[in-house]
Amino acid sequence: MTDRETVDRLVRAHGRTYAVDAGIRLRDSPGPLYQLLVLSELASTRIRAEVAVAAARALFAAGMRSPERMRETSWQQRVDALGEGGYRRYDESTATRLGDGAQLLLDRWKGDLRALHREAGDSVDALARALQEFPGIGPAGADIFLREVQGVWPGVAPYFGAKALQGADRLGLPADPAALTRLIGRHDPAAFAAALVRAALHKDVAEGLRASN
Repeated sequence: MTDRETVDRLVRAHGRTYAVDAGIRLRDSPGPLYQLLVLSELASTRIRAEVAVAAARALFAAGMRSPERMRETSWQQRVDALGEGGYRRYDESTATRLGDGAQLLLDRWKGDLRALHREAGDSVDALARALQEFPGIGPAGADIFLREVQGVWPGVAPYFGAKALQGADRLGLPADPAALTRLIGRHDPAAFAAALVRAALHKDVAEGLRASN
């Protein structure tokens, strides 16, 4: 199986972004971008991606889909929603950070991450630095956000990040952004990157591709 065939099969089977899993209809507007920021914070802790997605869905179902609504909820309401999503190990500290992060976004960028984007431009380094100003968003969280947002911020694409490169290596693909870019073809870069992350997180992804060869 050639590298391009591997990519085609991978994306067909696993090319679904984590934003889609979390019920985020991602577009370049304040609400969905904020929801992606929340998901990125949840997914950057030492917890399974599926639990982070479930916790994000629980927060959004409880109405916390904007920084305004997140700020208006009580700490206990955030803890309860996180618990409903199975996010119990870090629920109390995360509840605090979500409130603080919502306040920062409102104070500095009027609740709109597009303003952060205009400020930083399409520089991945500048965007990563700005994102890491939010409580709970470190390099891993910035990686997740940039990997997922490239579908609506095309100037960022293609973006893979460390975890996607690990997945490429597991699949026997080149663990090099420039080489992976040449393999994207007509695939959505965000979907391709998410599929590579799934390969890094789940051994059965690579095993399934080999079995289908």
